[in-house]
Amino acid sequence: MDIVKYPDPVLRRGGKPVEAFDASLADTAAKMIEAMYRFGGVGLAAPQVGLELALLVLNPSGDPDKKAEELVMLNPKVLSRKTLEWGEEGCLSFPGIYGDVERHAKISVRYDDLQGEEQVIQAEGFLARVILHEMDHIEGVLFVDRLSPVDRLRVKSRLLEMERAYKAPA
Repeated sequence: MDIVKYPDPVLRRGGKPVEAFDASLADTAAKMIEAMYRFGGVGLAAPQVGLELALLVLNPSGDPDKKAEELVMLNPKVLSRKTLEWGEEGCLSFPGIYGDVERHAKISVRYDDLQGEEQVIQAEGFLARVILHEMDHIEGVLFVDRLSPVDRLRVKSRLLEMERAYKAPA
């Protein structure tokens, strides 16, 4: 499983609701977790691997030995959000590009687990940031869309380079 890079159109299409909670879905989530670690990430959404699913995986530690911190979220919806703050973000679909993004620091999110059971998580700080970043991918929103105006100008030439270098899949 490889990471889809900007400006691939699948990144803007987002993800459709997951309805089949089966072994194939669990296998997809496991492969996404493996890819997340292989590429040095702390989160990964299905559109980033070319899948139009409302599926995200994360481990805020980024450490494959800390399995207890892994989380698979399907069909996530924010129930509440509080306290905006700026923080630096990067994205596996934008290698080498970083910038400040304003996000809510405290959130409550409803999601389905791999068995299709509804769960609710309260998250704050970095965990909240990772969840919101990956949820944006499910909505077809990219972190560069949320960059501060200064950072948007700073990365503009790099984004143009990525657009010129992009070759659509055959």
